[in-house]
Amino acid sequence: MPEHMKPYLPSALLFFLIAYLGVQALTGERGLLSGGERDALLAQRQTQLTRLTEQRQDLEVRVRYLRTESLSKDLLEERARAVIGFADPRDYVVRLSGPAGRNPDANLAS
Repeated sequence: MPEHMKPYLPSALLFFLIAYLGVQALTGERGLLSGGERDALLAQRQTQLTRLTEQRQDLEVRVRYLRTESLSKDLLEERARAVIGFADPRDYVVRLSGPAGRNPDANLAS
C-alpha cells in the first residue's frame, strides 16, 4: 500500500461502516422501510390471538361442564360419541361422507 494512502485508511473504513449501518437502518429487518410488513404481521398475529382466545374460552366452558361437581350428562355423552364413534341404537345416523363437489340431487334425477 502506498505511503500517501495510509492516513485515509481509517477514514475509508469508517465511511464504509457508516454506509453499511445506514443501509441496514433503512432496509434491514427492523429498518424504516419495513414498517408496513411489521404492521401487516402484527395485524395477522392479533387476529390469530383473538381466535385462539375464543377457542380457549370455549374449551374452558366445556371443561367446566365436564368437572365432577357440575357434570353435564349431555356434553359427556356427546364427547363420548364423538371420540369413540358409536351411536345409541335408537339414534338416526346420517352419514355425510362423499366427494365434496358431488351434487346430492344427482341420484334423484337418474
